[in-house]
Amino acid sequence: MMIDGSVSVTAIEWLFWLSVFGVVYPYLGYPVLLWLLGYFFGRYGQSEGGRTPFYPSVSMIIPVCNEEKRIESKIANTKSLRYPIEQLQVLFVSDGSTDRTVELIRKQASGVITLVELSVRGGKASALNAGLTQAKHDIVVFSDASIALEPDALCHIVQGFRDPVIGCISGEDKIAESGGEAWYGRYELLIRRLESKVHSIVGASGSFYAQRRALCAPFTEGLAPDFLSVLRTVEQGFRAISEPAAVGMMTSVKDSKQEFDRKVRTLIRGMTALFAYGRVLNPVRFGVFAIEMLSHKVLRWTVPFFLVTALFSSVLLMDLPWFLFFSTIQIAFYSTALVAFSGWDVVRQSLPGKIALYFSMVNAAILVAWIKYAIGVRQELWTPSQR
Repeated sequence: MMIDGSVSVTAIEWLFWLSVFGVVYPYLGYPVLLWLLGYFFGRYGQSEGGRTPFYPSVSMIIPVCNEEKRIESKIANTKSLRYPIEQLQVLFVSDGSTDRTVELIRKQASGVITLVELSVRGGKASALNAGLTQAKHDIVVFSDASIALEPDALCHIVQGFRDPVIGCISGEDKIAESGGEAWYGRYELLIRRLESKVHSIVGASGSFYAQRRALCAPFTEGLAPDFLSVLRTVEQGFRAISEPAAVGMMTSVKDSKQEFDRKVRTLIRGMTALFAYGRVLNPVRFGVFAIEMLSHKVLRWTVPFFLVTALFSSVLLMDLPWFLFFSTIQIAFYSTALVAFSGWDVVRQSLPGKIALYFSMVNAAILVAWIKYAIGVRQELWTPSQR
């Protein structure tokens, strides 16, 4: 079969436009699809206001590991939550802490607060499982030391459980700063709200979410707990939704390398969980949730490959005016990210610099995570992010 220059050019053009679709659909097309589905076929998602207060019994599990710098703040924040004390149990689980974390918790472990101390570090799954063995209430709320919950956040996150088909509810973790992580976080929260109206979110906030105790099964180390909880909830015929009124505040990770490493770890745990539960991608059994999972997770995780293909294919066609333009835009975008990463404050603090840096870093982390996953690396031990 003969292939002349025009055929080669056409093939590369098709490759470019396929790559553009592979990037645009997960980030822009998918939200539009969700909005359309929600508009025409939307269902009840978040809790309704104006009802009689609903206070189910709650066991709150907070895993910690070497958190002496912020544990007192987390304890104070937990005590400030407005919730009937007779309906609440708080379990701080120390996962083999070697600093003053246990000592500081023990000083304030009274009333609803209980310390669960693990002498040997076993990972986040081990800590959560230890908490589950002592959780005695109908609803389990999972939270991290890194998030400061608003006073009524606990009350808001349980309201959706009035609906017997709701099995898991995610809070919204917000970042006050205006950096790339904050912008990306707001985008993710928007996606969760849209998914809640269509069917279910595909992943809860790891720092603040709730699940029915009857649906909680022992966690497996190496699988992202927040992702795993949603997968198990939906697999058992329940829905997982987001609750915008259940808000917690976090600070961004200041160190770019630390944020990059955190993302790689999280992605590896997410990939491991999805491959373990690949059956949820079956649209015959899971319907629209399978489409959500494919769009939000699988296709999002393929974006780095499409980005690389789009760049190289457009460079090969630079002698064509449109592709010279596309190549220039891409090169300028990645150059901005590199300059921002190098620490040039003028660029790093600008909105274009923040967006270019964070978007590039996220997709570079996905690429690294794929490589590590392919060679057999699994994230077996939990390392809390220092925010």
